[in-house]
Amino acid sequence: MNMASHQKIHPHNMSSSAHDDQQLDFESPQVPTVPLVPRGSSKSDDSHHWPPFQRTIPVIHTKPPRKRRSCCCRFLCWTLSLVFLLILLVGAAAGILYLVFQPELPKYSIDRLQITQFNLTSNSSLTATFDVTITARNPNKKVGVYYEGGSRISVWYTGTSLCQGSLPRFYQGHRNTTVLDVVLSGQTEDANTLITSLQQQQQQTGIIPLNLRVIQPVRIKLGEFKLMEVKFRVRCRLDVDNLAANNAINIRNSSCKFRFTI
Repeated sequence: MNMASHQKIHPHNMSSSAHDDQQLDFESPQVPTVPLVPRGSSKSDDSHHWPPFQRTIPVIHTKPPRKRRSCCCRFLCWTLSLVFLLILLVGAAAGILYLVFQPELPKYSIDRLQITQFNLTSNSSLTATFDVTITARNPNKKVGVYYEGGSRISVWYTGTSLCQGSLPRFYQGHRNTTVLDVVLSGQTEDANTLITSLQQQQQQTGIIPLNLRVIQPVRIKLGEFKLMEVKFRVRCRLDVDNLAANNAINIRNSSCKFRFTI
């Protein structure tokens, strides 16, 4: 009986003990945890912190005052514009004329040179007279050439003019060839040094280089239109064997260059 009484379970005491344990658990201090809401904010705040609303005032950029252009500046702009337009019109007209008439430059050649006088006088002056035969060719089909007055033709040796003359006035038609006989005459003072140089040149090389220069005012005729006056400038290089008067002079080499000037 004593053993039975010791083995008897008292559920009331166990429940009371458990109740005491639970009561101790609730009364024990809790371990602090990381707060979900930052300090200083209420629970009603959202998870995102929005900045306070601020009213933006648009910035108005003021334009700087426009400077008035002077009358001189406007006049210069208009002048340059008109000049540019004029250049375009002239270029277009020249292009159309070129396509219609297809102009070609005239051609010149020196066919004969005869010296009728080449004497050194007692006062060391050189008197020279040349007869020159020039052939002028106009290869154009629709372009004519008026050779006006005021031309000048001259023969030079190393920078010294030996004789001068001029070409006659005439009209050269389409695809025309004209042969001109021109007489040139001149006088050179203090020509002793010049004669010595000519003699040395002939003895050393057997060739005397001469330059023939032509300046000829002309007017070009395109169909029925006669253009403004321009100038032909012709330069020919002649290599002759001698400059003896009344002697057969052979032209060893001849070449001419041609250009326009206003």
